[in-house]
This record gives sequence, C-alpha cells and structure tokens, in this order.
Amino acid sequence: MAIFPADTHRMDNWLKNYKGMIWLITGIIIGSIAGVVFGKEAEVLKPIGDIFLNLLFVAVIPLVFFCISSAIANLHGEQKLSRIMTVMTGVFLSTVIIAALLTILAVWLFPIHQAAGTSQQFLTDQTNKKLTGDQVTQLFTTGEFFQLLSRKNMMAMIIFAIITGFGTLRAGEHGLVFNRFLNAGSEVFKNVFILIMKLGPIGLGAYFAYQVAVFGPSLFGTYAHTMGIGYGVSIFYYAVFFSIYAFIAGGVKGVKKYWRNNIIPSATAVGTCSSIATIPANLAAAKAMGVSTTIVGITIPLGGTLHKEGSSISSILKIAVVFAMFGKGFNSPETVLLALGMTILVSIVEGGIPNGGYVGELLFISAYGFPPEALPPAIIVGTLIDPVATLLNATGDTVSAMLINRFTDKEDWLSRLN
Repeated sequence: MAIFPADTHRMDNWLKNYKGMIWLITGIIIGSIAGVVFGKEAEVLKPIGDIFLNLLFVAVIPLVFFCISSAIANLHGEQKLSRIMTVMTGVFLSTVIIAALLTILAVWLFPIHQAAGTSQQFLTDQTNKKLTGDQVTQLFTTGEFFQLLSRKNMMAMIIFAIITGFGTLRAGEHGLVFNRFLNAGSEVFKNVFILIMKLGPIGLGAYFAYQVAVFGPSLFGTYAHTMGIGYGVSIFYYAVFFSIYAFIAGGVKGVKKYWRNNIIPSATAVGTCSSIATIPANLAAAKAMGVSTTIVGITIPLGGTLHKEGSSISSILKIAVVFAMFGKGFNSPETVLLALGMTILVSIVEGGIPNGGYVGELLFISAYGFPPEALPPAIIVGTLIDPVATLLNATGDTVSAMLINRFTDKEDWLSRLN
C-alpha cells in the first residue's frame, strides 16, 4: 500500500507530539527489565534516579512562583478577576470536583492494593497523625521568608505567589519593571524544567530498575489496575457526564449539537496530547454548538489553562496509588478533603507550565508529607493516563461553554439552539 505525503506528515506530527512520552515510557520499560534481569545488583542505579528527583524538587519552587505570580500580574481587560469569578468559575469548579468525586468512588469500589514495600519509619510516623490547627497553619503559611523556598511548604509558597501577583497588579505603572522580571523568570524556569525533564527517561529508568529490584514485578499489577480505573472512569465521564452537561444546557438538542461538533476537537486532543493545541478546534466547535461569540472568546482560552477534568481524575489516581504503595488508607474525611483541594489547585496550576502534572505531584507529596520515593509512581501514572486526560481537559471546555451560555443568558442561548 502506498504511503502518501499527507499520511507521512500526520505520522511525523504524531511522533513529535508524543515523543517525550514515548521516550519516558521507553526509559521506564528498560529500567524495569534491568531490575528483573539484574535483581539486587540494579540497586546501584538508585543514585541516578535520586539526582533526577532532586533536580525536580529544586526547580519546581521558582517555576511555580514565577508562573503563578506573573499570570496574575498580567491580568487586564477581559481577563480581570471579576470576569473569572462568575458563572464560569462555578461551572469550572463544579465539573472538576464532580470528576474527582467520581474517581474517588471508583477507587473505593475497586481499591488499589499495596504492592510495594515502604519505609517503616515513615509509616510509623504517620500512623497516628491527625490534622491539627498548627498543621493547618503550617500548610498555608510559614514564619520566615526563606522557609517558602522549601518543597515542604509548597502550598504556602503558592499563596505567597498569588499575593505577589496581585501586589504587582495593584502597583500599576510602578510595578511594570517587577512585572517584566516575573515574566522573564517564568520563561526562564519553564525552560529549566524542560531541560531537566529531558533527563526523565534516564532518571526514571534508573529509579524503576531499583524499585523492581527491591519490590519485585508486583509493581506492574498495581499500575495495570490503576490504569484500568483511570481509563474506565475517564471514558465513562466523557460519554455519560458530558452528555448530561449538554442535556442540562439544551436538552436533547443540546446533546445532539455537542456530539455532532465534538468529533474534531476530540481527535485533535488525542492526536496532539495538548489542551492548548486543541483551542482553535474548540473555538470553531463552540460557535457551531451555538455558544455566543463573547462567551466563546472568554471561556475557551481560559478553559485551556484553568479547566482540566482529566487532570482532576489523574490527580486523584496518583494520590490513591501512592497511598496504596505506602500502606495508607485513602478514606478519612481530612484525606479526601485535602485531595480535593490539591486537585483543584493542580487543575489550575499545571495549565501554563510545561510538564505541569509533575508540579501537582510534588504539591500533594509535600501536603501529605510523603518522602521523595513517592514521586516516581505518581509520574508513571500521570504519563500513562495523559492521552485520555487530555481528551477530557480539552473537550470539557466546549460543553462548559454551553452551560455558561445557558446560565448567563437563557433566552439568547435557547434561540441559538433553535
């Protein structure tokens, strides 16, 4: 069969979009095979994995600070907070939380069992740990500025970054120089993070060689079980809940309009593995669904970075698998509430950051007090579920736009449906 230039071009684009993921998975597979073949001798590779993890931990603090503070400092015109904190905020938050709760339910119904040994000292320290007032204070604030630079205080650093962004915004012309500094810092550390992630196949490959050597092939069963939950929940949410949202927005007509125009955005999301790359297709699709030009122009671009239902599902899965591997129960009220809070933050923070999912992993590891060894399992779960997560992240924006149009201007919306 002849291969046409257009087919070759599409294949090249596919390889380009998935190249990073392919290399990462390849490194992990090679490392896992090395762990099986060489056994305990593969433990010598652990320092290589530790170096990679340490680089991530060091780079993530300035990266998140600059990205968040510069994003807020750059708010203007239609991007002002008053436009965000309305119906759109309610719709975005509601759908992200619903996706997270559905995943929590699935994890409870199909529990992820412990499959790896853990630090006994960590488990002993955590056994009777309760969330106290002092711990809440330490989670959201620090007593000294330098303590914000620790990954253990990442939540406090995020809050300080938000305040810094608004302070820069309020300073007006006097804050322009500092605003440029924040923008420059954001771009610099995005590229620093990209450079570090180029070491991912080697670093994670070495770490998984060590994990398989120490804990055995039972690790693979844990990941397969987790992927079954992740893909099952994601496909169910995509088919059922998006239909429910479209029905709420416009009844049967709304459902038909949504799915008739959601084919191209869905294919684009899976093909590019990027919510941002799907924005042009979403803009055209949302207009074809009848959403007003004003709401399309605001909701779709903002949704590309702030609204991520797939990341919500992925976040809960990462937390659940780490809890299982460290022998902890993922069912107490404070654990679930903190997980929901982490998920909302992850869905917002990761949008403007390359490999932003890793930032979310570092955030929940810090919040729950897990050791660095918790990061590799979370990374592999996030990597494996990324295609279907991107599908939800991207295509959820158009059905959200339909809901926003329905709740903000019902008469105009219904007339557009007809």
